[in-house]
Amino acid sequence: MENKFLLSITGPTAIGKTALSIELARAFNTEILSADSRQFYKDMKIGTAVPSDEELAAAAHHFIQHKKVEEAYSVGDFEREALLKTQDLIKKYDILILVGGSGLYVKSLLEGLDSFPEIDPEIRAQLNVQFEKEGLDPLKLRLQELDPIAYKRIDPNNPHRVIRALEICLGTGKTFLSFLDKPKPERPFKTISIGLTAPREEIYERINLRVDAMMAEGLLEEVQILYPKRELNALNTVGYKELFAFLEGSFSLDEAVEEIKKNTRRFAKRQLTWFRKDENIHWFDYQTSPEEIIAYVKTEISRD
Repeated sequence: MENKFLLSITGPTAIGKTALSIELARAFNTEILSADSRQFYKDMKIGTAVPSDEELAAAAHHFIQHKKVEEAYSVGDFEREALLKTQDLIKKYDILILVGGSGLYVKSLLEGLDSFPEIDPEIRAQLNVQFEKEGLDPLKLRLQELDPIAYKRIDPNNPHRVIRALEICLGTGKTFLSFLDKPKPERPFKTISIGLTAPREEIYERINLRVDAMMAEGLLEEVQILYPKRELNALNTVGYKELFAFLEGSFSLDEAVEEIKKNTRRFAKRQLTWFRKDENIHWFDYQTSPEEIIAYVKTEISRD
């Protein structure tokens, strides 16, 4: 469709993406799709910084707390559902807003995912057991032997990515790389990508303040309710796993809170590393006025 746009707002956690997305939704009289993989789940409101009731009322939101923590929900599931939603909404609006800091989920909607065949789950199970027993180095060596080009392209220190590449190699007899970079279905919109950023010290300070605010809002009580479900994949995330460890006696409460802050700062660093690779993102300081960003978006729209 011509003259239809998806405005993507990205950046590290706690930078102000939610507030900006609402300002833009109001300015363009449109709706918001969330690409924050932690906010999909019900009962995880405080620890995932779900928009407040007032913020949710200020603009229509999609993909916020729409899944139970017991439900398996992959990035592929999100791509399919979000693409269907955009195809529906784009009939009504000339511009939609996508907001979130989960890089792969953002990419899945903007560009589409690489398509991989189904792999026997036993292969991944065996690789996970090997990782737990022997660590990552033997898996890295194995991947380097089977697919040296993929080894150079992925992050070799990310266990999830190494195991994923290995399971494709072992399960198909082909290289991981052979499934990448194939043509993907055309999107029914043009993309305008903007990012919010700040000096690292300010990002870290905002994270620390947000964690303190979450604790004051009742994060510990939220975690206590979810504790019986702690083994679920949805709950294996920053803010929850540290407080689960506190409840099990591994940390004092103060230590758990400091771990949340530290791990969230690390997460923000990984987010920035991911998004900085995208040359299509136009970056703004987080203190830039919404009016200036709105003017930029209007200028980009007028070029098409």
